[in-house]
Amino acid sequence: MADLGKLRKNIDAIDDSILELLNKRAELVKEVGRVKTHGKSEFYVPNREKEIYERLMRNNKGPFSNESIRAIFREIISASLSLEHPLKIAFLGPQATFTHLACIQQFGLSADFVPVKSIADVFEEVERGGANYGVVPIENSTEGIITHTLDMFVDSNLQIVAEVMLEISHSLLSKRGNIEDIKKVYSHPQAIAQCRNWLAKNLPNVPVMETASTALAAQMVAEAPDAAAIASEFAANIYDLKIVKKRIEDNVNNFTRFLVIGKKSPDRGGSDKTSVMFAVKDEAGALYRMLEPFSEHNINLTKIESRPMKTRAWEYLFFLDMEGHISEPHVKEAIDELSKICLFVKVLGSYPRSK
Repeated sequence: MADLGKLRKNIDAIDDSILELLNKRAELVKEVGRVKTHGKSEFYVPNREKEIYERLMRNNKGPFSNESIRAIFREIISASLSLEHPLKIAFLGPQATFTHLACIQQFGLSADFVPVKSIADVFEEVERGGANYGVVPIENSTEGIITHTLDMFVDSNLQIVAEVMLEISHSLLSKRGNIEDIKKVYSHPQAIAQCRNWLAKNLPNVPVMETASTALAAQMVAEAPDAAAIASEFAANIYDLKIVKKRIEDNVNNFTRFLVIGKKSPDRGGSDKTSVMFAVKDEAGALYRMLEPFSEHNINLTKIESRPMKTRAWEYLFFLDMEGHISEPHVKEAIDELSKICLFVKVLGSYPRSK
């Protein structure tokens, strides 16, 4: 049997070594920050972060899981970035929305998060320089595209910098924690739609009210003992609520994709995605002609979404994701060919693919 005191002394010695190495790493990070400032380079480089995570996971021999390693280094990198240049991140608030959770997953807890009231406000905050980056939802695996985010790209000059995939798990929260006390339910329309069957089965006669966000619903319920909110477990901690029921979403494979937006897309990495927006007239064979350049250049399209243009009748806007970076010749050539046969084409950014 090993001596407990000796084991603890060994752990303390390792902790001291980790502390020393972390501070050595921090000194190097500060030097990187000075080099970036002198060269006017971007402080946030998502491709570099992705390389770090992938290398660490390849080299990880356990017993820590890769997920644990990523979480640990997420905070190390976040704290390091704050030494280089504190980042301000705008998101759809208030605190504890799923967008807020996506921000934490991407930037760690050392970033300065700026909650705003709408997706349009996220774009505006970044455009006017009030935040370095913004995080907005773009699509859900159950409910599909978030059209308001898509519409914002029509007039905005902001670029997509990165994407974040977040597993969405909804909980029913209330002040008392008893389902019998619930007389009304509040949440965001997307969350309500994702829990529609559960609500019909378990709270069939309870009215469901829409709010601007799941976190706002939690805020409201904190002052209403006869109400409940559909929100995250994180929201329960933030707003001092009790969990009535966990995981009430109808589809357990429920993910939302978020986009990080900024003023400049990152340089090419090892595994990139490019997003474009284009418009065509509603006529026979139009979409076939639009997609032909990508087929000819052997480019894999990962998503295509359409919606009517608000400013012109019978003309349609398409949002398209493809594998590859705009700096790669075959991607650039395909987009150049697309531009010749469209009403307009707009490259929204090239950025590292999220797994």
